[in-house]
Amino acid sequence: MSDLKIQQLRYVITVVEEGSFHGAARRLHRTQPALSMAVRELEQRLGQNLFERGSKNRLTPFGEYCIPRFRDLVGQHDRMAKDVISHADGAQGHIHIATVPSVASRIMPAFLAEFIARFPDINISLHDENAHYVCQMVAHGEVDLGITSLWQSEEDLEYAHLFEDKIGVVCRQDHPLATRTTLDWRSLQGEKLIRNGTSRLLMNTAAAGLVENSDFYISNMISLIAMLEAGAGITTLPQLAFPEHNDTLRFIPLHEPEVVRRIGLVKAANRTLAPAAQAMQAFLLEKLQQGAD
Repeated sequence: MSDLKIQQLRYVITVVEEGSFHGAARRLHRTQPALSMAVRELEQRLGQNLFERGSKNRLTPFGEYCIPRFRDLVGQHDRMAKDVISHADGAQGHIHIATVPSVASRIMPAFLAEFIARFPDINISLHDENAHYVCQMVAHGEVDLGITSLWQSEEDLEYAHLFEDKIGVVCRQDHPLATRTTLDWRSLQGEKLIRNGTSRLLMNTAAAGLVENSDFYISNMISLIAMLEAGAGITTLPQLAFPEHNDTLRFIPLHEPEVVRRIGLVKAANRTLAPAAQAMQAFLLEKLQQGAD
């Protein structure tokens, strides 16, 4: 037996609901002969009558058996069609994003709140990782998109620049440098620099010597902030990474050299994004991209 056509099942259900072929034809915007022919064709495929002959709407016992099952089939078809269309439109789905901690805490909360308001049926998982691991997660297919500072281009990743994050010096409020509005690298000579994961941004600049001569490295931000608050030294950080509500520390922009951390969106170069992830990508670029090149 050939597969059942959803449209024919829908016709039969409508006839039952309207109480006649005439009423069903009017509701479906079809001619009554066309509707009757479609129902007869379905009956021929099934090898059984659905309606009693000589009656315009009375079901046979077989018809009574079929109607609830037809409703289930049509309902399942309609729900599935709606889900597929919603996924194709990017209105439903699950998105996995990895981002560096500073972006996760300073930018993503308001951004995701707006995105969820626009796409309430999309689920989002946000992973907070360092820049290198964000790229690894994207490359290995663990997440759909990453927001990171890309240290070097990678063939298996596509990178779209979003914005630049200025590097500055962080010290205690009672440190002699805290009275300055800007600093150059010469001002830092003789200071005890605590290196961190972003200190590599100073390499290949006039301030490279400061990093090379530092004997102290802390990768964990909580530990780094604690050491700075204790007066153990100074450090350099991107402005987004600076704890803006900290009353003990001060951020002072660095110039000569002026150093920035480039923040960008990364995705796998050899994989097509799911529609929901495409919607997220477009939203990110719309909201965050500044001066892309």
